[in-house]
Amino acid sequence: MTLTFITNYMTHHQLPFCDELYALLGKDFHFLATNRMEDERIKMGWGAELRDLPYALFYDDDYDLSHKLIRESDVVICGGTHHSYIEERLVLHKLTFRYFERLYKEGRIKAFIPSSYRQKKKEHTAYNDDPVYLLCAGAYVAADFDMFSGYKDKKLRFGYFPKFVKEDTDKLFESKSENVTEIMWSGRMLDWKHPGAAVYTASYLKDRGVPFHMTIVGEGECRERIDNAVKSKDLSSSVTVLDFEKPFEIRKRMEKSDIYLMTSDQKEGWGAVVNEAMNSGCAVVASHAAGAVPYLIKHGENGLVYKSGDLRELASLTAGLCRDSGLRRRLGMAAYNTIEKEWNSHVAAVRLMEMSEKLLADPGTDLSSVFHDGPMSVAPSLTVAKGYRYLR
Repeated sequence: MTLTFITNYMTHHQLPFCDELYALLGKDFHFLATNRMEDERIKMGWGAELRDLPYALFYDDDYDLSHKLIRESDVVICGGTHHSYIEERLVLHKLTFRYFERLYKEGRIKAFIPSSYRQKKKEHTAYNDDPVYLLCAGAYVAADFDMFSGYKDKKLRFGYFPKFVKEDTDKLFESKSENVTEIMWSGRMLDWKHPGAAVYTASYLKDRGVPFHMTIVGEGECRERIDNAVKSKDLSSSVTVLDFEKPFEIRKRMEKSDIYLMTSDQKEGWGAVVNEAMNSGCAVVASHAAGAVPYLIKHGENGLVYKSGDLRELASLTAGLCRDSGLRRRLGMAAYNTIEKEWNSHVAAVRLMEMSEKLLADPGTDLSSVFHDGPMSVAPSLTVAKGYRYLR
């Protein structure tokens, strides 16, 4: 099998998945990048040097080879790049996976703008009868495409797969603080990521005499506001605010943390920090609206979910975890197992290849019969409005 993955650029969240495909396929796997990465993301350590990867190249550096790979590969995954790159392939009715986050992160009302609706309907329904499938990078993707009947009965759970770190779980949990509960938040400090929710939680805990320490890591438009809030609420002895750290530094900090707060709203298409925090054995308290959450977290089993925007519920759940070390350990261990056994790059790559082999052999394969949960299983149609009830 020959497989080509074309998208805008390589990130550290996609690299492990691509490495797994290369390990499975060798020279029959290629990665094509159509763009260079933005400076802000490079500063955060998100980029990967394509010249160091034996399977990767920039589309424009070898147009003829890139065009040939897209046209002739048995399987193509097309991610965050314009559909014009694969138009010729689609006309040839060749097996293709489109790889998308949500279309309507800022509200589904935008689906009803006539020009936008017509354009998306044309692009995403034209090949409904062909072997073109949708990899849903987030639990709310399928419902967005259902608004215009895109990829009818051909949507599959997928996501992003940061590097899985195999841990000695006894040592991992021993390394977490026994004296004071360590809470962590990290990311770009943007309004829709709601870093202020972490400060609210810290103030809630302090007012109730709950022992804790919180580390907030990141920079961005909300940073000054966060610094000022920590000072004004007299939280400086309990909350440490740090600048951006490299991904491996964030992971090390997660491994020392007991609780991880994921506070983004519906604009968070996925949220790979959830994978990473779960891999690090954290008890995750997450907003239901972030795309990764309904796929990765089962409330009360391997993490806790609060209704996006309900800061009191977020703080109350966090307080409960601070008071119950046994619950933290149980949720953290279950979270680690979820990533180790199912939501990791190796499982995703193997399952994508297995599904591809079945579809190449029999385009009429019943998708629901192949995998029943996790990556490459059939994606349910779930809206943010119904997501909280679905998870609870």
